[in-house]
Amino acid sequence: MNAYTQQYQQNQILSASPEQILVMLYDGAIRFTRQAKMGIESGNVAQSAEGISRAMAIITEFANTLDHEIGGEIATELDALYSFMIRELTQANLKNDISKLEVVEGLLIDLRGTWAEAIEIVRTEKAEQPEQPEQPPRPAQPAYPQDSSAGQGLPANYKPLSAAG
Repeated sequence: MNAYTQQYQQNQILSASPEQILVMLYDGAIRFTRQAKMGIESGNVAQSAEGISRAMAIITEFANTLDHEIGGEIATELDALYSFMIRELTQANLKNDISKLEVVEGLLIDLRGTWAEAIEIVRTEKAEQPEQPEQPPRPAQPAYPQDSSAGQGLPANYKPLSAAG
């Protein structure tokens, strides 16, 4: 890969939203699963092992970043699905089993599609919401109650340092 391509890819990642990065990671996991399949088909053990290893790293990161408190049942189900994919990739690596890679690839494609659709729905809903007019800034309020008899909104017992002598 030449330097210009690497720079382009790095810029894409640095300027991407978290949602876009998620979809890119799914794309990467799918690509690495396909790389592993090609490695098995061609007898290139290093290629298949590298593809499986990279796909596992991405899927493991997906599992590690699940928030079970917020995600509830969905997070639990995704965690189980990610664990299943890791087991399938491990078996594919041990047995050079393309069918297990195809199962994982299919699941990744489905999940990627689901996330991309959810992201688009949220983006559309945000675009349809009327923009709230910007509120003018409020003047700062004093931290103490104002006393009109103090003259300047200062506490009644306030004495300047110059008068405290």
